[in-house]
Amino acid sequence: MPRLFRSLCFVPGNNPKFIQKAENLQADIVCLDLEDSVPDSQKEEARRMIRGALEARQSYKTEALYVRVNSDAAIKDDLKAIVHGGIDGIVIPKVNNVKVLRQVEEIVADLEAPPPGGLGGVIPSIESAEGVVKTYEIASFGEESRLRIDCILFGVFDLLADMRMEYSDGVEAARYARARAALDARAAGVPAIDGIWQDIRDIRGLEQDCLLGRSLGYAGKSVIHPSQIDTVHRLFHPTASEILWAEKVVQVYPKSVQEGRGATVVDNKMIDLVHYKQAQAVLDLAGR
Repeated sequence: MPRLFRSLCFVPGNNPKFIQKAENLQADIVCLDLEDSVPDSQKEEARRMIRGALEARQSYKTEALYVRVNSDAAIKDDLKAIVHGGIDGIVIPKVNNVKVLRQVEEIVADLEAPPPGGLGGVIPSIESAEGVVKTYEIASFGEESRLRIDCILFGVFDLLADMRMEYSDGVEAARYARARAALDARAAGVPAIDGIWQDIRDIRGLEQDCLLGRSLGYAGKSVIHPSQIDTVHRLFHPTASEILWAEKVVQVYPKSVQEGRGATVVDNKMIDLVHYKQAQAVLDLAGR
């Protein structure tokens, strides 16, 4: 589970050039996409390419490699193809309630040969009025299941469509939903990642949207182009609680290793080498 959620970068899963370039992306989460960016006629080929990327997991610089699956009947074929040892988790789009999470749980349980680490983490994407009012229930689902909910993702464009709003008129009108999704996620004990900024040339607009998202309690932002990552990272600086967690980890983990244990406990949660590296990254970003 990544301890930094500043950026989640979507990469079309049907484009071999983009998948190769994604190996060097410094986003906290790189998310190979099987959903909106992939036409129906190319879904199967995209599954094959993403499976190949997961098998070459060690070549990716990111600490977390996820896959966005489809939210319809294709989700079963997606999971069968991509639940592999190289996957760190999935993004599930258009989660209106916990029914789809139960469906994912059942599909993964029925896989013939699941990897040792299982599915990894799950990021439900909140993209409708129903999803917004049920965010707390969705974000809390991991407490009663075998799925681990890493965070929630807010998707503004589908929400606006669901609310019959035009984007040019609806951004301010959607602020309540945007704020509530982050608030309910935090109440459930998980962070929230804000939606994309669509105009990749408008850096000033991106900066302002990041500041608004952070003021609403978001831990980071999803991005659709590598050029947005540095701006997002700069504006979603580690929080005081993240820095405190990192300081504890870098103090406790080396002692655990010296005692011959590769994992230990910090704040009642298991940590290992991955968390130690992430903690070091947090402190580097914070200038500690």
